[in-house]
Amino acid sequence: MTTYPSNDVVLELTNVVKRFGDNEVLSGVSINLHRHEVVCLIGASGSGKSTLLRCANLLETIDGGSISLFGQSLLDEHIDADLVRRHIGMVFQSFNLFPHLSVIDNILLGPVRALKRKPTEVREEALLLLDRIGLRDRANDYPDRLSGGQQQRVAIVRSLAMQPSLLLLDEVTSALDPTLVSEVLDLLRDLAHRGTTMLIATHEMNFARDVARQVAYLDHGVLVEQGTPDEIFNNAQHESTRTFLERVR
Repeated sequence: MTTYPSNDVVLELTNVVKRFGDNEVLSGVSINLHRHEVVCLIGASGSGKSTLLRCANLLETIDGGSISLFGQSLLDEHIDADLVRRHIGMVFQSFNLFPHLSVIDNILLGPVRALKRKPTEVREEALLLLDRIGLRDRANDYPDRLSGGQQQRVAIVRSLAMQPSLLLLDEVTSALDPTLVSEVLDLLRDLAHRGTTMLIATHEMNFARDVARQVAYLDHGVLVEQGTPDEIFNNAQHESTRTFLERVR
């Protein structure tokens, strides 16, 4: 079980600006994520959701503002990005499983190599996690033997095996056949109920309504509105938020 520092704010994004050339894709976005909290990022494709997640995980450098993890700035030039990523798990749209490794070996790789943990100890934990998602009997299969939904669940479990303080999820159902979406969302609902701290970019509005403590709507890199699911979905204050929600309902 992860031991959290006493600071209740896990991730603090303050006035984050990101540009690609002349294109400003994030324009002063500020979001705080507290321990055991789920925040869902919603908005059209190209609104900046994925870029914000990549900035939070130091996969992109920001052009303005600040990012802190447990109160410690992540912009210090001496900070070790690999150490930061041991506390932050990220799951992408594509599953990114190693095709030449079995399911169990995909999960063991990070904890054994990065955290220097004993393979036998991690294997027991990995099998328990696979049991939780109904895939223990596929532990020795290779990724190409699994459906897309199964591969994505393994990718999430692979991140969980690192025992991260924070989980970032980037449109993890967008590459799936619609019939497979529910099995991944059910896993995320279970994680939310267990208190996993998550920042999730999603197009699944019903899911965001069900699991999020806060919902943040982005439009062309601007954080237009943030509030509880009830405030955003039932009483949005901005016309662009209402227009977006009408389109996706």
